Amino acid sequence: MKGNLEQENLRLKRAVEELSILNELSIAIGSTMKVEEITKLIISRCIKRIGVEQGAVTLLKEDRDEPFKTFVRVIDKKQEDIPYRLGMSLSGWMLKNQKPLLINDIFTDERFSKVSLETGKIKSVLSVPLKVKNKMIGLISLFNKKGEGFTQEDLRLLSIIAIQSAQTIENARLYEEERKLLDLEEDLRTAWHIQQSLLPKENPVIEGFEIFGLSIPAKQVGGDYYDFIQIDDSRLGIAIADVSGKGTSAALLMANLQASLRGQALMSRNVKETVTKVNFMLSRFMDMGKFITLFYGILDIKNKTFTYTNAGHNFPFLLDKDGNIKRLEKGGIVLGTLDNFVYEEETVQLKPGDLLLLYTDGITEAMNEEDEMFEKERLLELLKDNQEISTQKLSQKIVDSVLSFQGTLPQGDDMTLVLIKV
Repeated sequence: MKGNLEQENLRLKRAVEELSILNELSIAIGSTMKVEEITKLIISRCIKRIGVEQGAVTLLKEDRDEPFKTFVRVIDKKQEDIPYRLGMSLSGWMLKNQKPLLINDIFTDERFSKVSLETGKIKSVLSVPLKVKNKMIGLISLFNKKGEGFTQEDLRLLSIIAIQSAQTIENARLYEEERKLLDLEEDLRTAWHIQQSLLPKENPVIEGFEIFGLSIPAKQVGGDYYDFIQIDDSRLGIAIADVSGKGTSAALLMANLQASLRGQALMSRNVKETVTKVNFMLSRFMDMGKFITLFYGILDIKNKTFTYTNAGHNFPFLLDKDGNIKRLEKGGIVLGTLDNFVYEEETVQLKPGDLLLLYTDGITEAMNEEDEMFEKERLLELLKDNQEISTQKLSQKIVDSVLSFQGTLPQGDDMTLVLIKV
């Protein structure tokens, strides 16, 4: 009679402790705790209640190279970490079998014989899958039960905790991923507004010339830039550039480029001096791996000449009225790599009927469903076939042709161009 009473008291005590753990988890479920905080709470309570040295929550990821991630590990006392091969083998076994695992002597267990010599102080393991709608999202594992080995009671409790915790962990993880996505979208919106504010609000109106600039940003904002800089009554600075990277960082770098270029151009420097100075200034603060391609020229309105330098940008095309093409190649390397580089310049004489096209690689490198690029040849054909129409209509024709070429594929990069007709 006494023995039965003691067993009943022990059972009730365990039930109270289990309810206490589940109640804490329920409170966590109803809170806005982060996934790491929730998993740490789960592991901490399991370690205390079941009496183990350490525990871990491992979540699955959509990554072939690294499908598992140990999201949080809690250690009751100073112990060696779970060996890498044991962790991978345990995760792999659980993913394949998707059922609870209880091992009280890992050294004699055939399932882990290949890693048993590397397990160090890991002797016993209790692991159960975390499932949401019958899909395994991870596992919760406990290591080294103090005193006697793991029992069926321990397995039952951990399984209940796993059932109650899985959806909470998944919800918290999805919420954090959603927040990251929203932050990224906000970053792109900010970058887009910065980018648009830097572009010219109108095209220059100059007697004897027809000038039109256009930039169509992709959904993922890049770093295309073009500009018209009125140096004096007879000279107009014309620039087009492509800043490496995406998002706000690219937009801010573009803003620095514009400020540097305008500042140097308005000091009435010649083309090569302007770009050499801009490169010197930008190289001093640009991060490693960042760079800018830039084409900059000065249009002399009275003398109808165009003096330019090309800092690693796509070669513009100068098309005369007879259909002859000249590529504007003179210049040097991209901005931001060597701060002491000196650029070269070239002057070309412009004649009535000449058409000059500046563009970014979002046009020539646009891809279609067959993984083909639009490329320069198609662009040149468009120029030759339509050099008599206005620069505005030709600009739109180029853009429409690129979008039609892409078919159902979304625009992958900004498309920017400047057309100048004499």
